[in-house]
Amino acid sequence: MLWKRLFGGASCLVLLLALASAAAWAQAPAALPKSTQEILQRLKLDPSILKGLDQELNVPRAWIEGARREAKLRILSTFDPPQAVALLAPFKERYPFVEVDYSRASYEDRVIKTVVAFRQRRYVTDVITGVGGSVDMFKEADALEDLRGVPNWQNNPEWTKDGGGLWVGMHLRYWCMAYNTKLVKKSDLPKKWEDLLTNPVWRNGNLALGNRPELWPLMLWKSWGEEKAKDFFIRLFRDLKPQLRKEGMNAMLDLLAAGEFHASIPSAEYRTSQKESEGAPVSFTCAEPVPVMTSEMGILKNAPHLNSARLFVNWFLSKEGQLAQYMADESPPVHRELQRREFLPYADEILGKRVSFRLPEDAEKTLPKVRDFWNSLWLGKGAKPAK
Repeated sequence: MLWKRLFGGASCLVLLLALASAAAWAQAPAALPKSTQEILQRLKLDPSILKGLDQELNVPRAWIEGARREAKLRILSTFDPPQAVALLAPFKERYPFVEVDYSRASYEDRVIKTVVAFRQRRYVTDVITGVGGSVDMFKEADALEDLRGVPNWQNNPEWTKDGGGLWVGMHLRYWCMAYNTKLVKKSDLPKKWEDLLTNPVWRNGNLALGNRPELWPLMLWKSWGEEKAKDFFIRLFRDLKPQLRKEGMNAMLDLLAAGEFHASIPSAEYRTSQKESEGAPVSFTCAEPVPVMTSEMGILKNAPHLNSARLFVNWFLSKEGQLAQYMADESPPVHRELQRREFLPYADEILGKRVSFRLPEDAEKTLPKVRDFWNSLWLGKGAKPAK
């Protein structure tokens, strides 16, 4: 062979190995933050998964210069403080001139107080996440920036972003059912949502419901149509007499692990996985159709640290940001090229099943009707109240 004539057998092998290694690294950015390298190592991922990252992080020079002047960024979100540290590490290495002020905030502080403050021309944050079904409140206040100029906007599937550019999906969410593995047999798990109505295991307070019509009733309403959805929810409240819990969804998982009830709806796959990894006797299942949505992220209009906010949102939507948030709390990435099995907790409970997506227009057009009907049941006398 020509290689052997030029370099000899042993030298040829060394050179070929070197070239192969160089080719693999050529698929990834030349300089990765130390924290990103650690993420790749912990997740056992080849650097080539970040192919194209340099282009993703190429933003207008004015954003960089503006962020240097601002030198600060405020974020309100739902990540636990240790998770936020892990998530933000690569961003801080890439943009060390931006001081990040992060706060984990309740729904009241994150949504209600933020909108009230904005109407009073006060800013409590630059970036807001976890808006959920209340995005209409921000729109009514004209409180959100148009994000369509953010380069990595294009990485998201169309159903994970607002048509007017006012919010963008951060990661995927599958809101199904968590159950206590000591109290529930796998044979009793529902394959379809209707199975809950026919199995006596779920009656008399063994099932707990959270007051979140935007997280799963909306998707069933959309998939089944109004008539079937109303009949299902009426029977769910009347016949099963579930516990109506006032706690947040994370607190409900703690109560589930303690045996307060057999199962909880809705529960997120990533939070259930975290609890299970901590040794809690919980697991996760999805009945068909599987409710799936995305968590929203937005920038307050004319935010004090607008350039820093744009840098952050663009970075978060990049492959590096998506892997960092997955490492932080196991949320399935929303990036088109990272929607892979290895990034999905309880993949066997989700993949291959019929799904029902919550589209942007669903939250605005259908959710008010769903919420009104759900609230009429929630406030009625047909279900067992929480203890």
